[in-house]
Formats: sequence, structure tokens, C-alpha cells
Amino acid sequence: MRINTLLLIVFGLLGFLTSCAQTNRIPTDTPEAILRATTRCDHEALAKHYEAAAREMRSKIKEHKKMLESYGTVTFNYGKDGLALQSHCESLIDLYEQAVKANMDMANSHRAIATEIK
Repeated sequence: MRINTLLLIVFGLLGFLTSCAQTNRIPTDTPEAILRATTRCDHEALAKHYEAAAREMRSKIKEHKKMLESYGTVTFNYGKDGLALQSHCESLIDLYEQAVKANMDMANSHRAIATEIK
């Protein structure tokens, strides 16, 4: 009786662990993945996906801030386009910052859903 209970617990835990073992469960069609997300692992994978997207956006922000600095020091080298380039970089920085916030909001939402699922 005791061995049966122990085996049941071990196989139950293995089943639970294997359900979470799949990596890269987010397909290229994220809206489809959101609709199919039913398990805790699905929502955690979606949260990781959105966090990775936010990290990528943060790197783009750094890149454009460096460009903005370089345009600011030598705007005269670019003629009339110098101010346009600065404005373009500022606009992109704002858009990427909004994207970071949106992606982190989505990641937090999916993390909250994952914690509610048992």
C-alpha cells in the first residue's frame, strides 16, 4: 500500500514536471498562442515572450539615444536633415518606451494569470 502511494506521488510529480518542460512554446502567431493558453506553463511562456520583447525594445532605446547624442553634437554636418534626424530618433525612442511598457504590462498580466492557475 505504501509503495503504491509513493509510486503514485512520483509519477504524478513527473507528469506535472513534463507538462512544464517544453521550451519555446510561443509560436510566431502570438494571438493564436494567447487564445490557446490554458495552463500555467502556457501563461509563463507568454510572460517570458513579452519580457524578451521588452528587453529588445530597451536595447533599441539605447541605440537610438546614442544616435541622438551623435546627431546633437554635429547637426550642422547633416544640413537641413540634421534636425529631422534628431526628431526621428526622439519619436522612435518614445515609441519604443511605449512598447516596453505595453510588453511589460502583458508579461505581468500573464504572470498573474499563471499564479491563479493551480
